[in-house]
Amino acid sequence: MSGGSGQPRSGSDESAEHHAGPQAPGSARPGRNPDGGTPGTPAPASGDGAGQPDDTPPATAPTASGPAPDPTAPTASGPAPDPTGGTRPGDPRPGTAGDGAPPDPDAAGGGPHRPPAAEPPPPTPPRPAPARPGTPGEGHRAPARPGGKPPRRPREPGGGLLMGRPFGVPVYVAPSWFLVAALITWVFGGQLDRVLPELGAARYLVSLFFAVAFYASVLVHELAHTVAALRFKLPVRRIQLQFFGGVSEIEKEAETPGREFVLAFVGPLLSLVLAGVFYLALLPVEPGTVPGVLLAGLMISNLIVAAFNLLPGLPLDGGRMLRAVVWKLTGKPMSGTVAAAWVGRALAIAVLIGLPLLTQSGALGSDAVDNVGMDTVMDALLAAILAAIIWTGAGNSLRMARLREHLPELRARNLTRRAVPVETDTPLSEALRRANAAGARALVVVDAEGTPLSLVREAAIVGVPEHRRPWVAVSGLAQDLTDGMRVSAELAGEELLDVLRATPATEYLVTEESGEIYGVLSAADVERAFVKAMARPS
Repeated sequence: MSGGSGQPRSGSDESAEHHAGPQAPGSARPGRNPDGGTPGTPAPASGDGAGQPDDTPPATAPTASGPAPDPTAPTASGPAPDPTGGTRPGDPRPGTAGDGAPPDPDAAGGGPHRPPAAEPPPPTPPRPAPARPGTPGEGHRAPARPGGKPPRRPREPGGGLLMGRPFGVPVYVAPSWFLVAALITWVFGGQLDRVLPELGAARYLVSLFFAVAFYASVLVHELAHTVAALRFKLPVRRIQLQFFGGVSEIEKEAETPGREFVLAFVGPLLSLVLAGVFYLALLPVEPGTVPGVLLAGLMISNLIVAAFNLLPGLPLDGGRMLRAVVWKLTGKPMSGTVAAAWVGRALAIAVLIGLPLLTQSGALGSDAVDNVGMDTVMDALLAAILAAIIWTGAGNSLRMARLREHLPELRARNLTRRAVPVETDTPLSEALRRANAAGARALVVVDAEGTPLSLVREAAIVGVPEHRRPWVAVSGLAQDLTDGMRVSAELAGEELLDVLRATPATEYLVTEESGEIYGVLSAADVERAFVKAMARPS
């Protein structure tokens, strides 16, 4: 089997109100709070340990840990109430708290204690987020780096043993391949014992060579999909060889039904071509020899791969071809997906029931079996596994189609939280007071000229007890801005998710095309919108 789909990362379902024009200083634009919280009042942390927000984004949500808060204050993490909106020209200018702050009850000597702003505390170590189904191994949190250095991008998710990068696409061999290679070696070795008994124990070496050559043919099948996708400017995440064949993970859909048809058909076509090549190579070879048996086996196996993948049901290549035809006839890609997915489910039931019956009756070339033996049990088990893979793949195709249908609803402008600018030495309590007064739910640290420097992390705010906030500067709770953390307010849908995936973080600065600050986008908000889009019926 082959194919692939881009699985955009998680996001949020609460959209903020549309941002209005400039405001007069001191005026507060009403901001919606999706969580029902009060701006500036942290929500209690949940979970069994500090550092876990209430809504932890799934592995597909871009997340990152920033620098830890002031060492003098205990920290815990959890989502602060969700603010909405963005700063506009005319918002109150940042400043610092006046003199006369009450003495720090925790400081020795009773005098006011200013937090050290010279050196930020060490970065929080990266912590992986839970994985979302269909998305293998992604979602590591990237630590923010002091000194304004951009965070290191997360390591490319693997999927087994890296074998190479043809056409720039990584090829992995999953651990399950070694299991199927051993199974093929054992089964094919038994057949060789009947055809070439003089080989003795060496038949297993010949069988192992056949298993490797067969999966090399599967790799050629997948490379055909990959080359076609790259030709159509579709990114390919990786190729993985696994238990039941290979998968080319193509991250975006084809733009037209014609391209979708070609993208699906080239795989089985290459398998048919390989079968023809092995047949031509078999003609001059003497039958009953090792080369003859190997070439005949590879020819037959490639024919089986081509025929199986041409079955008209998702997630097989034939299902994608059927989807392209229905898409062309109806003009609706979702209609094509629904039709091909339900045919795929019917195909799964047919495989579950029909394959053991065909094997037992001898219709597939083996001797008919009247009683139930080990071979019958193995055939039934194989049919059940194949049926489960087809049924699950068809369901995943339906879910992905529903997601892509609702992706345009994820707009950075609608999901952005309103923010107020504050200078680096502003006490946290004063910054939260200004945010409450302005109806904002995010803080942007700026310099004297108003240029944004960093974003105050909501998880860090929650970790500072209320009585400590007058002595904790916002700079100690902020994550330095990098180029990837600046997001255009015009981004939407899959383009927005691609930008967030490229630079995992917990918050992003949203700007207008002119460069003005529009607000702050939280990865948790995008996650909720993403989940809501998945749950909404088509």
